[in-house]
Parts: sequence; structure tokens; C-alpha cells
Amino acid sequence: MPSALPIADPAPADGLLSPAASAGDVPFGVYVHVPFCRVRCGYCDFNTYTASELRGVRRDDYAGHAVQEIRFAADVLARSGVPRRPVSTVFFGGGTPTMLPASDLVMILRAIDDTWGILPGAEVTTEANPDSVDESSLATLRAGGFTRVSYGMQSAVPHVLATLDRTHDPERVPLVVDAAKQQGLDVSLDLIYSTPGESLDDWRTSLDAALACAPDHVSAYSLIVEDGTAMGRMVARGELPAPDDDLAADMYELADQVLGDAGYSWYEVSNWSRGDHHASRHNLSYWKGHDWWGVGPGAHSAVAGTRWWNVKHPAAYANRVLQGESPAAGRETLDDETRYVERVLLAARVRGELATSELGQEARGRVAGLIARGLVDGSAAVRGRIELTLRGRLLADAVVRELLD
Repeated sequence: MPSALPIADPAPADGLLSPAASAGDVPFGVYVHVPFCRVRCGYCDFNTYTASELRGVRRDDYAGHAVQEIRFAADVLARSGVPRRPVSTVFFGGGTPTMLPASDLVMILRAIDDTWGILPGAEVTTEANPDSVDESSLATLRAGGFTRVSYGMQSAVPHVLATLDRTHDPERVPLVVDAAKQQGLDVSLDLIYSTPGESLDDWRTSLDAALACAPDHVSAYSLIVEDGTAMGRMVARGELPAPDDDLAADMYELADQVLGDAGYSWYEVSNWSRGDHHASRHNLSYWKGHDWWGVGPGAHSAVAGTRWWNVKHPAAYANRVLQGESPAAGRETLDDETRYVERVLLAARVRGELATSELGQEARGRVAGLIARGLVDGSAAVRGRIELTLRGRLLADAVVRELLD
């Protein structure tokens, strides 16, 4: 089942935010969580629901509920004194957003545009499974304002997909990538490595298959076995081996080499693109600490120094928004120390995003040692930026801890 929500302060029914800095000069994005999946993958602890788990609510009604929250959001921000800003990025995630009709996704996007306005040239992404789109739905998305699609490819190797409980045919991936390109959509492929039973040769096969599709962007995430998932229980019982950290490191190094040789550059520890203009601007907005409103069950938001998260089940969410109440389950106000910790934690992962001048005096004094140990690029540090080396990316958490200690 999905992981539990954080424990924090209760959220008021009216959703009003505490007085804070105006945030008028901070970019504003919208995330839309569509919590529906055909099947639940054994490794996944995201807030997703299959048809049998949707007691008390219909999937067909979801788009209308999301539009209700968007209208509520605009009212809350206005009454809280947060200046109105046009939207710079929109991201539909899940779950599998494209389990909804493409026309429903376009309806939600139109509501966002009608409510706040979407900036010219804004990035608008939807996640999709390779078996959840076709030429017609992609054409509808493109005509409706979407600019980018992110496919959950995960692997090109059948036994790896089976371990992950992925049901799509890997041979369909190049077909839907080409179909998206024909519509003028940017394409990202999401991959997972270090799956139990996956070899280095298996991983190379997946990388080669992804590159054969010539996507604009590739994400590669090391599998994390979460407690409470089906895979977590299988690993605990000894039915599957736990991921091997050394093999995972070898797989990351292989990905960086293969992607780099093909003309892709890393811009965040787990993300590579063919030029900066193909980087995920929405995900960068999280790592850079921009504001966003998260729409949908379990979605998280962060605006003007306040962070909150919605109730998780679609039925509970629908009940709140239809009554004109905030769907938030809890929230917290970020103090200066938390903001600093999160800034270092997130920005250090992005190439050149963290300035040495942002670090505390003791942390700045540790940069030379990190350079000497081959974890931080010395030439970038001379220019006043923190940029992880390949070794530093493999040990990114350790670098961040040292900068924060």
C-alpha cells in the first residue's frame, strides 16, 4: 500500500496560508497527481489505486474534482495575499495519468490556464506507460497544450520487467516514442536499475534500447526496496535478493558513460538530457525551491514558506473538494534552518546550482577537502559553484552530510 503521510500540524479547512514573504518573484508551477494504475507494481509505494481499490468514487469523476481544487487554490492564494503568478511548468504524474482520457487531462490543463494563465513556452508534461497511449491520444494532448511526455520504460529486459511487475511490451516503447515525436512532443524515458536479478549486461541492454529510441531526456533511478511493498515483503522473506550496492554503483557508472558517449549530459544526479533545453524544467523547479501547488489525492504543495499535503484516498479527496474545503491533511511552516538544509540537500544534486557563498562558514571550509577526495569539481569551485564529480554523485548523500554537519 502507499506510504503514510507525514505527521505535522493540522491543516485548516479554509486552506488559508500564514502571512509570509510575498513570493511574487518566485516561479510558480502546478503538479497534478492522477492516482490510477491498471496494476500495482510490486516495488511502488506511490499513492496509487487500482479499480478494486476505488471504493466510494469513480475514476470518470476525477477531472472534475481536480478542477474544483484548482478553483479553490486560486481563491486561497488570493485571500492569503500571495500575488497571482502565471504558471511556468505543469506536470501530470501518478499513477498513470494517461489512464484518464486525453480529453480529461486537457480539461484540467485548460482550467489551470483559465485560473492563473500559462506562460508562453511553458513546459507541460505528462507521465505515461507505453501501453496507455496511442497516436490519437498523443495528438489530443499536443493539440491541448502538452509539450512533453515521460514514459515509464524501466527496462528493456523481460525478466527484469517481470520482477518489477511491469506489464507493458518492451517492443512498444520505440513505437510510442516515435508517435510522440511525430506530434512534436519532447520525450523522456524513465529507467530503473539494480532490480533483483538484473545483471550489468541486462542494464546495458536497457540503456542501448533506450538510446536507440533517441529520446530527448533520460532518467535513471536506482531501485529502492520500500517497506510495506510487495517487493519489500519478498526481499524480507528471502524470495528475492536485496539490491547490491556495489553493482548499483557499477550500473550508475555505466549509465553515465553510455549516455555521455551518446551526447547526453547529466544535470541532476539521476537525470541526463540532450542539451539544457531538454532538461525537465518542472523537476528543476523542485530542486531549486520554487513554489508549486499540488492538485489531487496525496499531492504535496509548497507556497510562500508553507508546505502541505492532501488526503490520500480519492474518495476522501473528492468529499473535501466537493464541499469547498481544503483537501489538505497536514502542513508545516518552514523555518530558516529547514530552508537552509533543504536548499543544500537539493541544490547540491544539480550541476552548478549551489553557490559556495550560500554555505555556512564551516561548510565552505570543508569544500577543499571534498575537492581533494575527488568528490567536488575543483574548477567549478573556483568559479564559486558546487559541482559533484562522478565519484561525488555516487556519494552524493555523504557530500551533503558533510556540507551540513
